[in-house]
Amino acid sequence: MRDSFQREIDYMRVSVTDRCNLRCAYCMPKEGIEKKSHVDILRDEEIVDIIKTAAATGVRKIRLTGGEPLVRKGIFDLIKRIRAVEGIEELVLTTNGILLKGRAKELKAAGIDRVNLSVDSLEEKTYRQIVRQDAHLDVESLIRELKAASLTPIKLNCVLLKGLNDDEIGDFIDLAARHDITVRFIELMPFHHEGFRYETHFLAKDDVLREHPELVFVKKERIAEYYAIEGKKGKIGFIDPVSHKFCSFCNRIRLTADGHLKTCLLSDKEFLVKGLEKVALQKRFEEAIRTKPPEHALEKGRERQKRTMNRIGG
Repeated sequence: MRDSFQREIDYMRVSVTDRCNLRCAYCMPKEGIEKKSHVDILRDEEIVDIIKTAAATGVRKIRLTGGEPLVRKGIFDLIKRIRAVEGIEELVLTTNGILLKGRAKELKAAGIDRVNLSVDSLEEKTYRQIVRQDAHLDVESLIRELKAASLTPIKLNCVLLKGLNDDEIGDFIDLAARHDITVRFIELMPFHHEGFRYETHFLAKDDVLREHPELVFVKKERIAEYYAIEGKKGKIGFIDPVSHKFCSFCNRIRLTADGHLKTCLLSDKEFLVKGLEKVALQKRFEEAIRTKPPEHALEKGRERQKRTMNRIGG
């Protein structure tokens, strides 16, 4: 289905939980979030029914997110049910990787096509500072496991954080070359979150490119620009919604864990779909897509999203 600006909306990101086993500084409070009752979170049956409606309106790609999707009880059974939905051509998953080790083949068998890793530091001390947990992640081992399970191509997403991980950009570039994967740097977005100073830690794509002139532009694909280093494997991508908005290419909607459709990540406007039956659900989808805004308005006062990122879905 096309929105009123003739963008084909064929991609839905589905948050299966707002809970996470990490406490990333830019994403959620250190003490965690107020736990919602199970009745407030979409059941498996509701998620599948909503995805069926999405497929009927033209959605072909589903990405499972969270919070951390692998903390949801019964996630593998849910994946199998989503995989069976007629019309869904691609099913992918984004994870912080903590619960991934030893489960890649199981994800593949359940129906996942590929996996994106969210990793903001390769240094143990910095990693723990960002995630605010006593956690360890063997990134290179996970990459090898994903390749062995044919969960490829692999994309590793890293949120740029000035003063925290900007000294590791070269290390991420080297990681991409060693394993022939894509590392994507994402600009920090100003979500409502007390205690984390967006203005202090924001780093723009252009600043990175000035520091790394060896990166040569390769191509642009919707929301990302891709670069490479001559003679080396791997790609480096940039997702820069703040410094260079790409709203005219946006083809996605989001489903929150508590049953709301969001047609713009950076807007507070939501459409409740939890509890709706077939006809009403179809109408709500059509209304949401039809009224999808032309672009975000961060440059007009940088209004902050009221939900924290974990309550929207990555």
